[in-house]
Amino acid sequence: MSNKEVRVLRTWFQKLSDISSLARTEAMLKEALTDAVHELGFDCYAYLNVQPVRSYAVSNYANEWQQRYLDRDYKDIDPVVRTARARMEAFTWAPDSPRKVSSRVRAFYAEAGDFGIRSGITIPIRTAFGHMSMLTVASHKPSLSLERDIDQLAAVTAVALLHAKLEQQEVGPTASVQAELTARQALCLKWSAEGKSMKAIAAIEGMSFATVNFHLNNARKTLDAGSLAQATALATKLKLI
Repeated sequence: MSNKEVRVLRTWFQKLSDISSLARTEAMLKEALTDAVHELGFDCYAYLNVQPVRSYAVSNYANEWQQRYLDRDYKDIDPVVRTARARMEAFTWAPDSPRKVSSRVRAFYAEAGDFGIRSGITIPIRTAFGHMSMLTVASHKPSLSLERDIDQLAAVTAVALLHAKLEQQEVGPTASVQAELTARQALCLKWSAEGKSMKAIAAIEGMSFATVNFHLNNARKTLDAGSLAQATALATKLKLI
């Protein structure tokens, strides 16, 4: 990366921090992000918040691609997400040689390319309680001239401020997907949230103790919760009960 490119990126990260500080509304924030991405010479952006029970995006990617990405769990095969989790630092990316990746990843690259997503810069950050968020600016170009010299501190600081702004303003996601409970799991969890013991739930609903225990355990696993109390809290927060 040339010195000029380094300066341009550093200035852009500062601008991203300014946007996060100044945007007073959700509409202002999204409009400013779009304008900033275009000024940098990229086509679109995607902020992705990855959690075990709920992942969501704030992005100007095509709506069809955003929802397809989440519905089909593409985050589990997306090489960019895998690299972000492994490195936890800003990096540039473009599709690997077809001979270096699986047929599933090749198909993913081709599908993303159909929506004009072929290369980009991604900045991951750690968020509360062990989760990860990442900002990607993407281009339709098959490769980027940028290489390694990204100012990591400026990049992470800018994305951390953006994350805080999105959380503070409770910006509505442009696409999201979350864990789903069965009717019986939700019913048993709701009674648990009301303070009922498993024995009491069994009596109220005419189930055996073992059946109630079965549904509550499965609900806990679905929500990736370590305890029943955590499961009821998560289900309540996600409005599943």
